[in-house]
Amino acid sequence: MDLKDNFTDFTLASNYVMQLAIDEYQSDRNWTRLIDRYWNLVEELIGDPRAKHLPFMDNPLPTLGMILTYLVWVLIIGPTYMRDRKPMQLTNTLFYYNLFQVILSGYMFYEMFNLCYIYYLSKLSEFADTIFFVLRKKKSQISYLHLYHHSLTPIEAWILTKFLAGGNTTLPNIINNFVHTLMYFYYMLSAMGPRYQKYLWWKKYMTEIQIAQFVICIGHAINALLTDCAFPKFITLLLLCNATIFFVLFMNFYLENYRKQVEVKADAEVCTKTGETVVAHTFPGQRRESAVMLKKEH
Repeated sequence: MDLKDNFTDFTLASNYVMQLAIDEYQSDRNWTRLIDRYWNLVEELIGDPRAKHLPFMDNPLPTLGMILTYLVWVLIIGPTYMRDRKPMQLTNTLFYYNLFQVILSGYMFYEMFNLCYIYYLSKLSEFADTIFFVLRKKKSQISYLHLYHHSLTPIEAWILTKFLAGGNTTLPNIINNFVHTLMYFYYMLSAMGPRYQKYLWWKKYMTEIQIAQFVICIGHAINALLTDCAFPKFITLLLLCNATIFFVLFMNFYLENYRKQVEVKADAEVCTKTGETVVAHTFPGQRRESAVMLKKEH
């Protein structure tokens, strides 16, 4: 009998596998054998057969290894390499990279199991965001929010592709691909140089769209928890927690930068009345530079 037929609930199957692993550990303390048996059982009970033949989907170690390599490079190797070098401009590279992300995100938004895997691969490709920051010496852009997002989403996408492709995860992915289409289009324009800065007036609204994305995902997860939804409650709870964390981090970023813009505007109004000029620049992910006040010549 196929064991998978006995489990219609992902959580029940997961609990069964965990208990079986604990029981087997009592009789066999060989960790290598135990992990191998445990993983084979996970594959049989709750693995999605459509994901089995895809690269990196055999087990989570390649994905975890890429995340670890990414963190080591952007936090240690890259900064060390760039320490005594001039920042790279990467104008053409950034343009084509962001164009690629616009096309990829737009395609995934249009074609949402086959695209779950492409979505997973797209999360790995986004490691390049941080690598470009390091090469351009934009250290202030590498915030906790940035690293949290780029480290967590690949393994999250791996789990959803491996075990839960489609279903309740489709809506958040559709929304995320739509947001990323806009976001990388913004980055692409930004990478094209000063001539295109006048087209970036919607930066604030881009952040608001990102925040709205997490509000929708939170509501979507709460609805799945409170209704008779067959999607695993445990996974839904994890998705809810993740969306809530992102909401808090993005709101904190938004409020912090919005307040700074208000402060700059207020400073400018005061200095206009007193005959002085304020020059200040604030960019996403950066701390506001102290306002430079220049005495007006009379």
